[in-house]
Amino acid sequence: MPNKIDIFNQKQLKKDIPDIKPGDTVKVHQKIKEKDKERIQVFEGIVIARKHGKGISATITVRKSVSGVGVEKVFPIHAPMIEKIEISKRGKARRAKLYYLRRATGQKAKLKRKELTQAIVKPIEEQTPQETSPETAGQK
Repeated sequence: MPNKIDIFNQKQLKKDIPDIKPGDTVKVHQKIKEKDKERIQVFEGIVIARKHGKGISATITVRKSVSGVGVEKVFPIHAPMIEKIEISKRGKARRAKLYYLRRATGQKAKLKRKELTQAIVKPIEEQTPQETSPETAGQK
């Protein structure tokens, strides 16, 4: 039987969070309050770690380089100050934590990329006769 804390935490979880993995390049839109004004600041960088699972306390660590100096921020995914998270690139990572990127520079700091979009295949009925002819099949 769930207690009151579990029920409260379930209400606070965001539903529109993308599947974020280490190696992804993300844009985190964060609300910033300055006196009586509120604005949105975008922080773009590589996710080097994801911690604490998928619960209310889940966080991601995002790293970027500004003027040759590495900057890292830890964002709680389900915090109300996070407006949205966009994935701009997928990186191929074979580790769960990419802390080695902190000391890597130049070519070693780059990750291989995975494609975000999948190929769209037309059904056979929609293809024109010249696309399905054997003469043009070998030319592609």
